[in-house]
Amino acid sequence: MSQKTSKTSHIAGWRRVVHPDIQKTLEVNPETYSPQISGSRVASLRYAIAGWLHMLRYQKNTRIQAVASIIVFIVSLWLQIPARDYAVIVLVVGLVWMAEFLNAGIEAAVNLAMPEIHPMARVGKDVAAAAVLLGVVVSIVVGLLILGPPLWERLGL
Repeated sequence: MSQKTSKTSHIAGWRRVVHPDIQKTLEVNPETYSPQISGSRVASLRYAIAGWLHMLRYQKNTRIQAVASIIVFIVSLWLQIPARDYAVIVLVVGLVWMAEFLNAGIEAAVNLAMPEIHPMARVGKDVAAAAVLLGVVVSIVVGLLILGPPLWERLGL
């Protein structure tokens, strides 16, 4: 049996088990609709780095987050917090960065699709921005819970 036949029969097997709504999504080949598909993992990495550098260059909030992240990491090292606590700090900082990147991606897609401000476009952009705000608030709370007590002790407060 050829690889193509095997793959086709595998998909046919899915059709018996998967709901039609899910099946429709599984049948969409992104190469059919995408103007650019990465040819290699190295190219994908270059695109990701380009996106990160774009964020640092054009998004003011990302530069503020970079400075805040560096300060938090330096304070964490200075306080010599346990590795598990440091891992939690890294996770919440990373989540804020990811939320900011997703927010910028959503804003770019909405701006491209809706050059004029449509009420639903505004909602989409505002909700994406709210995700960043939520991530920031959670990271501040986690940071205060983890870094607060050793910082107060170190400062003699």
